Amino acid sequence: MVVKIWSIVKKPFNLQMSDIPLAAVTGAAVGALALIALLVLLIWFCIFRRKNASRTSESGSSDPSSTQGRSVAIDLSMREARRFKLEELAQATNSFTNKNLIGIGKFGEVYKGLLQDGVLVAIKKRPGLPTQEFVNEVRYLSSINHRNLVTLLGYCQENNTQFLVYQYVSNGSVSSHLYGAGGSRLEFRNRLAISIGAAKGLAHLHSLSPRLIHKDFKTANVLVDETFIARVADAGVHNFLGREDDVGTSSHFDADQIFLSPEDYTDMPTIIDERLGGTYTAEGVEEVITLTLRCLDVSSEKRPMMSYVVTELERILDKEVSLTTVMGEGNPTVTLGSQLFK
Repeated sequence: MVVKIWSIVKKPFNLQMSDIPLAAVTGAAVGALALIALLVLLIWFCIFRRKNASRTSESGSSDPSSTQGRSVAIDLSMREARRFKLEELAQATNSFTNKNLIGIGKFGEVYKGLLQDGVLVAIKKRPGLPTQEFVNEVRYLSSINHRNLVTLLGYCQENNTQFLVYQYVSNGSVSSHLYGAGGSRLEFRNRLAISIGAAKGLAHLHSLSPRLIHKDFKTANVLVDETFIARVADAGVHNFLGREDDVGTSSHFDADQIFLSPEDYTDMPTIIDERLGGTYTAEGVEEVITLTLRCLDVSSEKRPMMSYVVTELERILDKEVSLTTVMGEGNPTVTLGSQLFK
């Protein structure tokens, strides 16, 4: 291209060089070189911008670790978190009446609410001065979406009070079903299916960049919807809490009150929920116990990744279903997963 441009520039000078002053020839040559340099610079600039734009479009929605981790995630999710007005939340909860109070967690009181658009929500409320850090954390957490996680919809900071607005999960916590008086009877396969959903939620949190650790995972923070699909709640709520919230507020239990030593697992019927009845196989329970022990290993190198836990639980459930096949009219039929919750 440079040669072509140079040939065009040379055409006007097909005269006898002796007829043209040396200064004119020199000036024309310098001008031509300047024009060529300018054209080359413009072409290079256009190519650079095109490559840069392509690179940006390819990486703009990638994981937050590409530069500064969470700050990038916040920038990408600026429009994800909804800012509610206190008036909206008060109307949704009938002015936060006790009738709408459904629990008290680490963040504070939890109210069931109905927004004007007909969406059921769970609203967490606690005293707190408005801060930008609070808003940034909400924006980050509200950008995380997964079928097995409770979605954070938005927030409110008014009257020296902070609010977190979550999607409402209709069937309560797994804890209420296991230990509550009005809880449902969960068979072994039901519990395996719920465990798989919870493990998938945690695996998704661990796959984020930077990785998000729940820090308060328990049956009270695993909710189930109307079809008993598990949704992990309160992921990241620990990040909203200051150091003063970490001291003296968490319940302390002696390890011996929760876990049994490995040798105690060889008298298996003593540690199995009597309400399970005969809905499980000994092989299935043994495999779950073995997996549980691996997850509780004191060595982090020996503990399996949560993605592996998901795979193992799914394998155990499939095997459990095949070993407890329902027989009808002489032909074996497998109970579908959707029927396990009826």
